Formats: sequence, C-alpha cells, structure tokens
Amino acid sequence: MKQLIPLLSTVLFMLSCTRSGNGNHKENFDVVERYTQAVQNKNVDSMSALLSDDYVGYGPSFTDTINKASAIANWRNLAVNLYDSIQFGQTVNVAEEVPDGPHPGDYVSSWSSVRITYKNGRGAVNLFVNVLYRVENGKITLTRTFYDEADAMRQLGYRFVPRGQQE
Repeated sequence: MKQLIPLLSTVLFMLSCTRSGNGNHKENFDVVERYTQAVQNKNVDSMSALLSDDYVGYGPSFTDTINKASAIANWRNLAVNLYDSIQFGQTVNVAEEVPDGPHPGDYVSSWSSVRITYKNGRGAVNLFVNVLYRVENGKITLTRTFYDEADAMRQLGYRFVPRGQQE
C-alpha cells in the first residue's frame, strides 16, 4: 500500500500536466517528415507542395526572412549547383499548440543532426539544426531555423580574424 500511493500520485501528476492539444500532432509530424524527406532527396517540387502560398521562413540569422517563391528558388539552386547530398541523422520531433502571441498555431519542433556534402569537393559540414514548423491544413506556413553558421563556415575552411588583426 505504501508503494501504491506514490505511484498513483506520480501518474495523476503526469496526467494533470499533459495537454490535450488539438489532435493534429500526428498529421503535423507527417507533414514535417515528408518535408524533411523532400529536402534530403533534393526534391524541390515536393518541398514546394508542402509550403503554403503565404509561407514565411526566418533564420538562421536574425534578419533572414524568405517567402515561398524565394525559398523554392534558393533550394532549387542549392540542389542543382551546390549540394551533393543532405543526410539527416538523428531527429527528434515535438509538437505543441501555441494558443496566443504574435504567431499562434500548431507547431512541430524538429531537432536534427545534418550532414551536407558539396559538389565542389570542399568538404562536408556536420550541423545540429533546429527548425520550428507551423503547420496549418497540411501545409507549412512558417519556419524558424537555427544552426551555428560560424561552425558551418569553420568546417568549410573559413578563418575568423578579429577586426584590426587582419594580416
């Protein structure tokens, strides 16, 4: 009996902390998974089909903003001219509804390890990438992408020299 009370307390606590959400988590996970597969396969047409017409992407830099047409044109260029392959390693997806604030909606946060190899042979880049996807009616309407741009550049052989210390 002494063991039953802490066990029931823990279960009740966990149940009280869960949110029911809107029931779209599985569908939203599927949209993000299909988009990730399209990126990995460099299938720009599939990527385009999963982005809403009013799509907006932010990041990785603070001032980076892109719309659907520009994002698709950019990916088409990268897929054809720059990237040899894009491989997603371990990925963890978490879904949550954001009921208020400047961008309410249903979100999936995707944490991945990504390996990009380049066509020009200048090496591979390994990154930890976090993308927040807002999904509405089976389409991605907003993304916020985070990764360490300086680390990517370092892996490509760039050297950072503080101002005033140039050679």
